[in-house]
Amino acid sequence: MSRKVAVVGAGQTKCGRRNDVTYVELIHEAVKAAFEDANLSIKDVDVVVEGTMPAPMEGTNAPHLWHVEGAAAQNKPLIRVATCGSTGMSIAHCGYYLVASGLYDIALVIGSEKMHEGVGLTSQAVMSTVADATYERPFIGGAPPAFALQCIRYIHERNFPLEKAAEWAAMVSVRNHEAALDNPYAHIKMKITVDDVLKSRIISYPVRLLDVCPISDGACAIIFASEEKAKKITDTPAWIKGVGYCGDDSMFVDKSLVEWQSCILAVRKAYWRAGIENPLKQIDVAELYNPFTYQELLYYELFGFCGRGEAGKLVEEGIIAKDGEIAVDPSGGVLCTNPIGASGLQRVAECAHQIMGKAGKRQVSNVNIALAHAMGGSIQFNGIMILSRDKP
Repeated sequence: MSRKVAVVGAGQTKCGRRNDVTYVELIHEAVKAAFEDANLSIKDVDVVVEGTMPAPMEGTNAPHLWHVEGAAAQNKPLIRVATCGSTGMSIAHCGYYLVASGLYDIALVIGSEKMHEGVGLTSQAVMSTVADATYERPFIGGAPPAFALQCIRYIHERNFPLEKAAEWAAMVSVRNHEAALDNPYAHIKMKITVDDVLKSRIISYPVRLLDVCPISDGACAIIFASEEKAKKITDTPAWIKGVGYCGDDSMFVDKSLVEWQSCILAVRKAYWRAGIENPLKQIDVAELYNPFTYQELLYYELFGFCGRGEAGKLVEEGIIAKDGEIAVDPSGGVLCTNPIGASGLQRVAECAHQIMGKAGKRQVSNVNIALAHAMGGSIQFNGIMILSRDKP
């Protein structure tokens, strides 16, 4: 039987174009914040897990050997994980399992990206060459066209009127950007209207500029601890109640982008482990990985927040608003802040602080259960982590 594990500390950096610090200094900023949050130091850490985008997008081989200096973690066991957009959740799962297994008592998990220094300049080209040369590459020039295929397929299979779907997506954008105004770490902070979104330029049909996430510099660090250690570190640990992770075919032609099996199976596993039977009623906060607005609408359905084709209802009726039945992305989400290697880990950090009552202006009242999610690969991987105020 695995041990009970909790998040006992989390730290983030302000995100955006961070020309004021080096990559290592950026990582140190997040690690320092996490240690201060948990009142710990690197001496208390047994193992370090580090993740960014894959090395070709980092512009250097084995970047973890350089980045670890930001945690002053030399001579500590070190593991690197890279699964593109889902990296942050992959490393969170890795840190969790290292502690749950009994191998270590305290794990420091670090996700980071400095997209304005290399990765942001090369990521779209790398993402294009990842696609299959015969069937996919002619249609894909970076991430937006790939996800636009998913968006348009979703609209078609649900038989949504295109104008109505665009309006729902615009409402998602408005809500996230408004939430980001209360997030001191967010990159894009601006007040917009539905009309602003609908008039913004097309990036890849039907996706518009304000439907798309930015490229961001930023880092996030989380500390996982065993039950015995967690009780000594904090009175308000965020317990890991359930996890689920799944991957599917890398080629779009071999899978449904709407009845998305890796997403469905990952959330099903996490719900089973956490005892979630009615997610809309049981989950208080959901930090979804939402780099594109239409994708967030699809997640409402796949996560069981509503029935098939009913995502628009959740938006129109404010069910997913901060004061609604389930607060979705009260941080503004990936749509407003996207340091890719850290983005998934930020979802866990936000959920942990919601559970611990440390989310500042983003705080949702009476949070008992929170869901963190990340997606990555070639629209391929989905990972879930469910956190709780109550020990599982």
